[in-house]
Amino acid sequence: MPQVERRDRIAELLDSMAFVRVAELSERFGVSEVTIRTDLETLDAEGQLRRVRGGAVSMARVRRERSYAESLGDRADEKAAIGVSAAALVTPGESVFLDVGTTTTAVARALVQREDLEDIVVLTNALPIALELEPAIPRFSVIVTGGTLRPLQHSLMNPLATTLLEQLHIDTAFIGCTGVAWSTGVTNVNLPEAEIKRHVAGRAGRVIVVADGSKVGAVSLAPVCAVSEVALLITGASAGHEDLEALEEHGLAVEVAGRARA
Repeated sequence: MPQVERRDRIAELLDSMAFVRVAELSERFGVSEVTIRTDLETLDAEGQLRRVRGGAVSMARVRRERSYAESLGDRADEKAAIGVSAAALVTPGESVFLDVGTTTTAVARALVQREDLEDIVVLTNALPIALELEPAIPRFSVIVTGGTLRPLQHSLMNPLATTLLEQLHIDTAFIGCTGVAWSTGVTNVNLPEAEIKRHVAGRAGRVIVVADGSKVGAVSLAPVCAVSEVALLITGASAGHEDLEALEEHGLAVEVAGRARA
């Protein structure tokens, strides 16, 4: 098959499929994986798809990054329920990392409400979360990572954001995202923030992803970690049943906030 025709066929496949794998395309078209990667990189440059780890996603599934303020009111009740479920997993004496985002902000609020929690060390690279946690001092020690301010999310990024984190081990990391799917793992729309998330995930005893239902089954630009690296996904009732089933079938423990634990 000529190169141009093969690339057209790949683009057509993505009209009906959210994600295609390099290995599957290699087998389908009878060419090497190196050739397929070149095809995908070319199509990405042309704006016909978005290249991600292991394959490519349809541009229709790639999310535009919204500001913190824009996201704050979205699915607020669902995020609040996720926050309560997440905070219930923290025990006195733990060290916790709270990632950037409105869902992790809900976790911070729920942690503050838990008056039984003492001797908690909370690290964050999110200025709004640090302010949410302030009323819990001195029960909580709140540490802000430092770094370079990114106004869209009021977040602290590299350079210098990981300098402190490199010196610490974290018991539990609550990570937000803009996509979590079995095929691509946890992904995020913004590259610098994904870099921090990856770093934290590698230094935490357990990684818990908190994501409202709109993020489940979605795929974003930057990979954060594989499903196998996540101890638990806490999501909301709006998450698609088939997407949740696929994640569970691939070994990810899932909790839907507001539903009774089994």
